[in-house]
Amino acid sequence: MKRKVSFPYESKKSTIFKLVKRPIANVKFWSNRFRKWISYNMIVDTGADYTILPFSDAADLGIDLEKECISFETRGIGGTETVYLLRRKVKVEIGNFSREIPVGFLSRDDIPELLGRQECLNNFDVLFSRFTTIFSKP
Repeated sequence: MKRKVSFPYESKKSTIFKLVKRPIANVKFWSNRFRKWISYNMIVDTGADYTILPFSDAADLGIDLEKECISFETRGIGGTETVYLLRRKVKVEIGNFSREIPVGFLSRDDIPELLGRQECLNNFDVLFSRFTTIFSKP
């Protein structure tokens, strides 16, 4: 029997469309700074190679970007960005699933948290159905 956890899509106002619905998952990250789990509602992004967080989330998680990360330039639909890729993996929980995943931080805060494929989404069966995202594992 497969274990599974599901999350309803989130509805947001749009300047182009009246309303958009996005696949969101509540993901808990272990914070070394606060010594407790911090929850983020993340966009489940099958197009993201790995998980990306905004700049300020690094401070909340107790991560020193200059000392603990390697930085590089990346290109995307929004242009060129600096990414700080953490040299170690981060503990996360998605429902009743636990993982350690690679995480990068962008050099800005005006982006949403994105849950990506590398060592995360690739390890699940992910189903998008009727405005619900379902994670399951045999």
